[in-house]
Amino acid sequence: MKKTAEARPGQNPHAIREVREKNLEVAIGRSVRELRKRQRLTGAELAASAGLSVGMLSKIENGVISPSLSTIQTLAHALRVPLVQLFSGFEEERGCMLVKAGEGAETDRAGTRAGHQYHLLGHIGSNNSGVVVEPYMITLTDKSDTFPTFQHEGIEMLYMLEGEMGYRHGDGLYRMEPGDTLLFDSDAPHGPEELQRLPIRYLSIITYPQKG
Repeated sequence: MKKTAEARPGQNPHAIREVREKNLEVAIGRSVRELRKRQRLTGAELAASAGLSVGMLSKIENGVISPSLSTIQTLAHALRVPLVQLFSGFEEERGCMLVKAGEGAETDRAGTRAGHQYHLLGHIGSNNSGVVVEPYMITLTDKSDTFPTFQHEGIEMLYMLEGEMGYRHGDGLYRMEPGDTLLFDSDAPHGPEELQRLPIRYLSIITYPQKG
């Protein structure tokens, strides 16, 4: 029996964030200038409040020098904003990986011993989201066996590409055909239990918190 629920996404997938600066010095300078103008302060007034020369402040605002952390802290105090706000316009480098068709790395996970082929489609290390995402292409053939179910932390999504199978999750058994999606808490026992039409091929995307 399939369980369905009304989707209520928490984010707009088409939302566009403000354009951020990739150069840290320019980003800090732009933030200082915008905050100063918003507070209707002249360069001379802010420089005096922060104990800087007008020339030094001008160089910081134009991103031509790299201010020390203590100088940034002094400017934040003079502008009456949290220190991190002066970094808010900076765009950190974001990880991205392209894996061409057929180039996914075959990896050993519980299940390969039962004839289940796992191909890791990409990996990004630590990032600011605090979440790890592992996408796998899983292939089951006539050499594959069923085996005791998995349990691990996180959330998992399956997308069926080929074949048919009965997939166990906790007390439920779900018949999956091409185009079907199954999203579940992976802390419950789960795994392919009935291999109904081979070969079976599906995409598995596992997400879980970063360690440390």
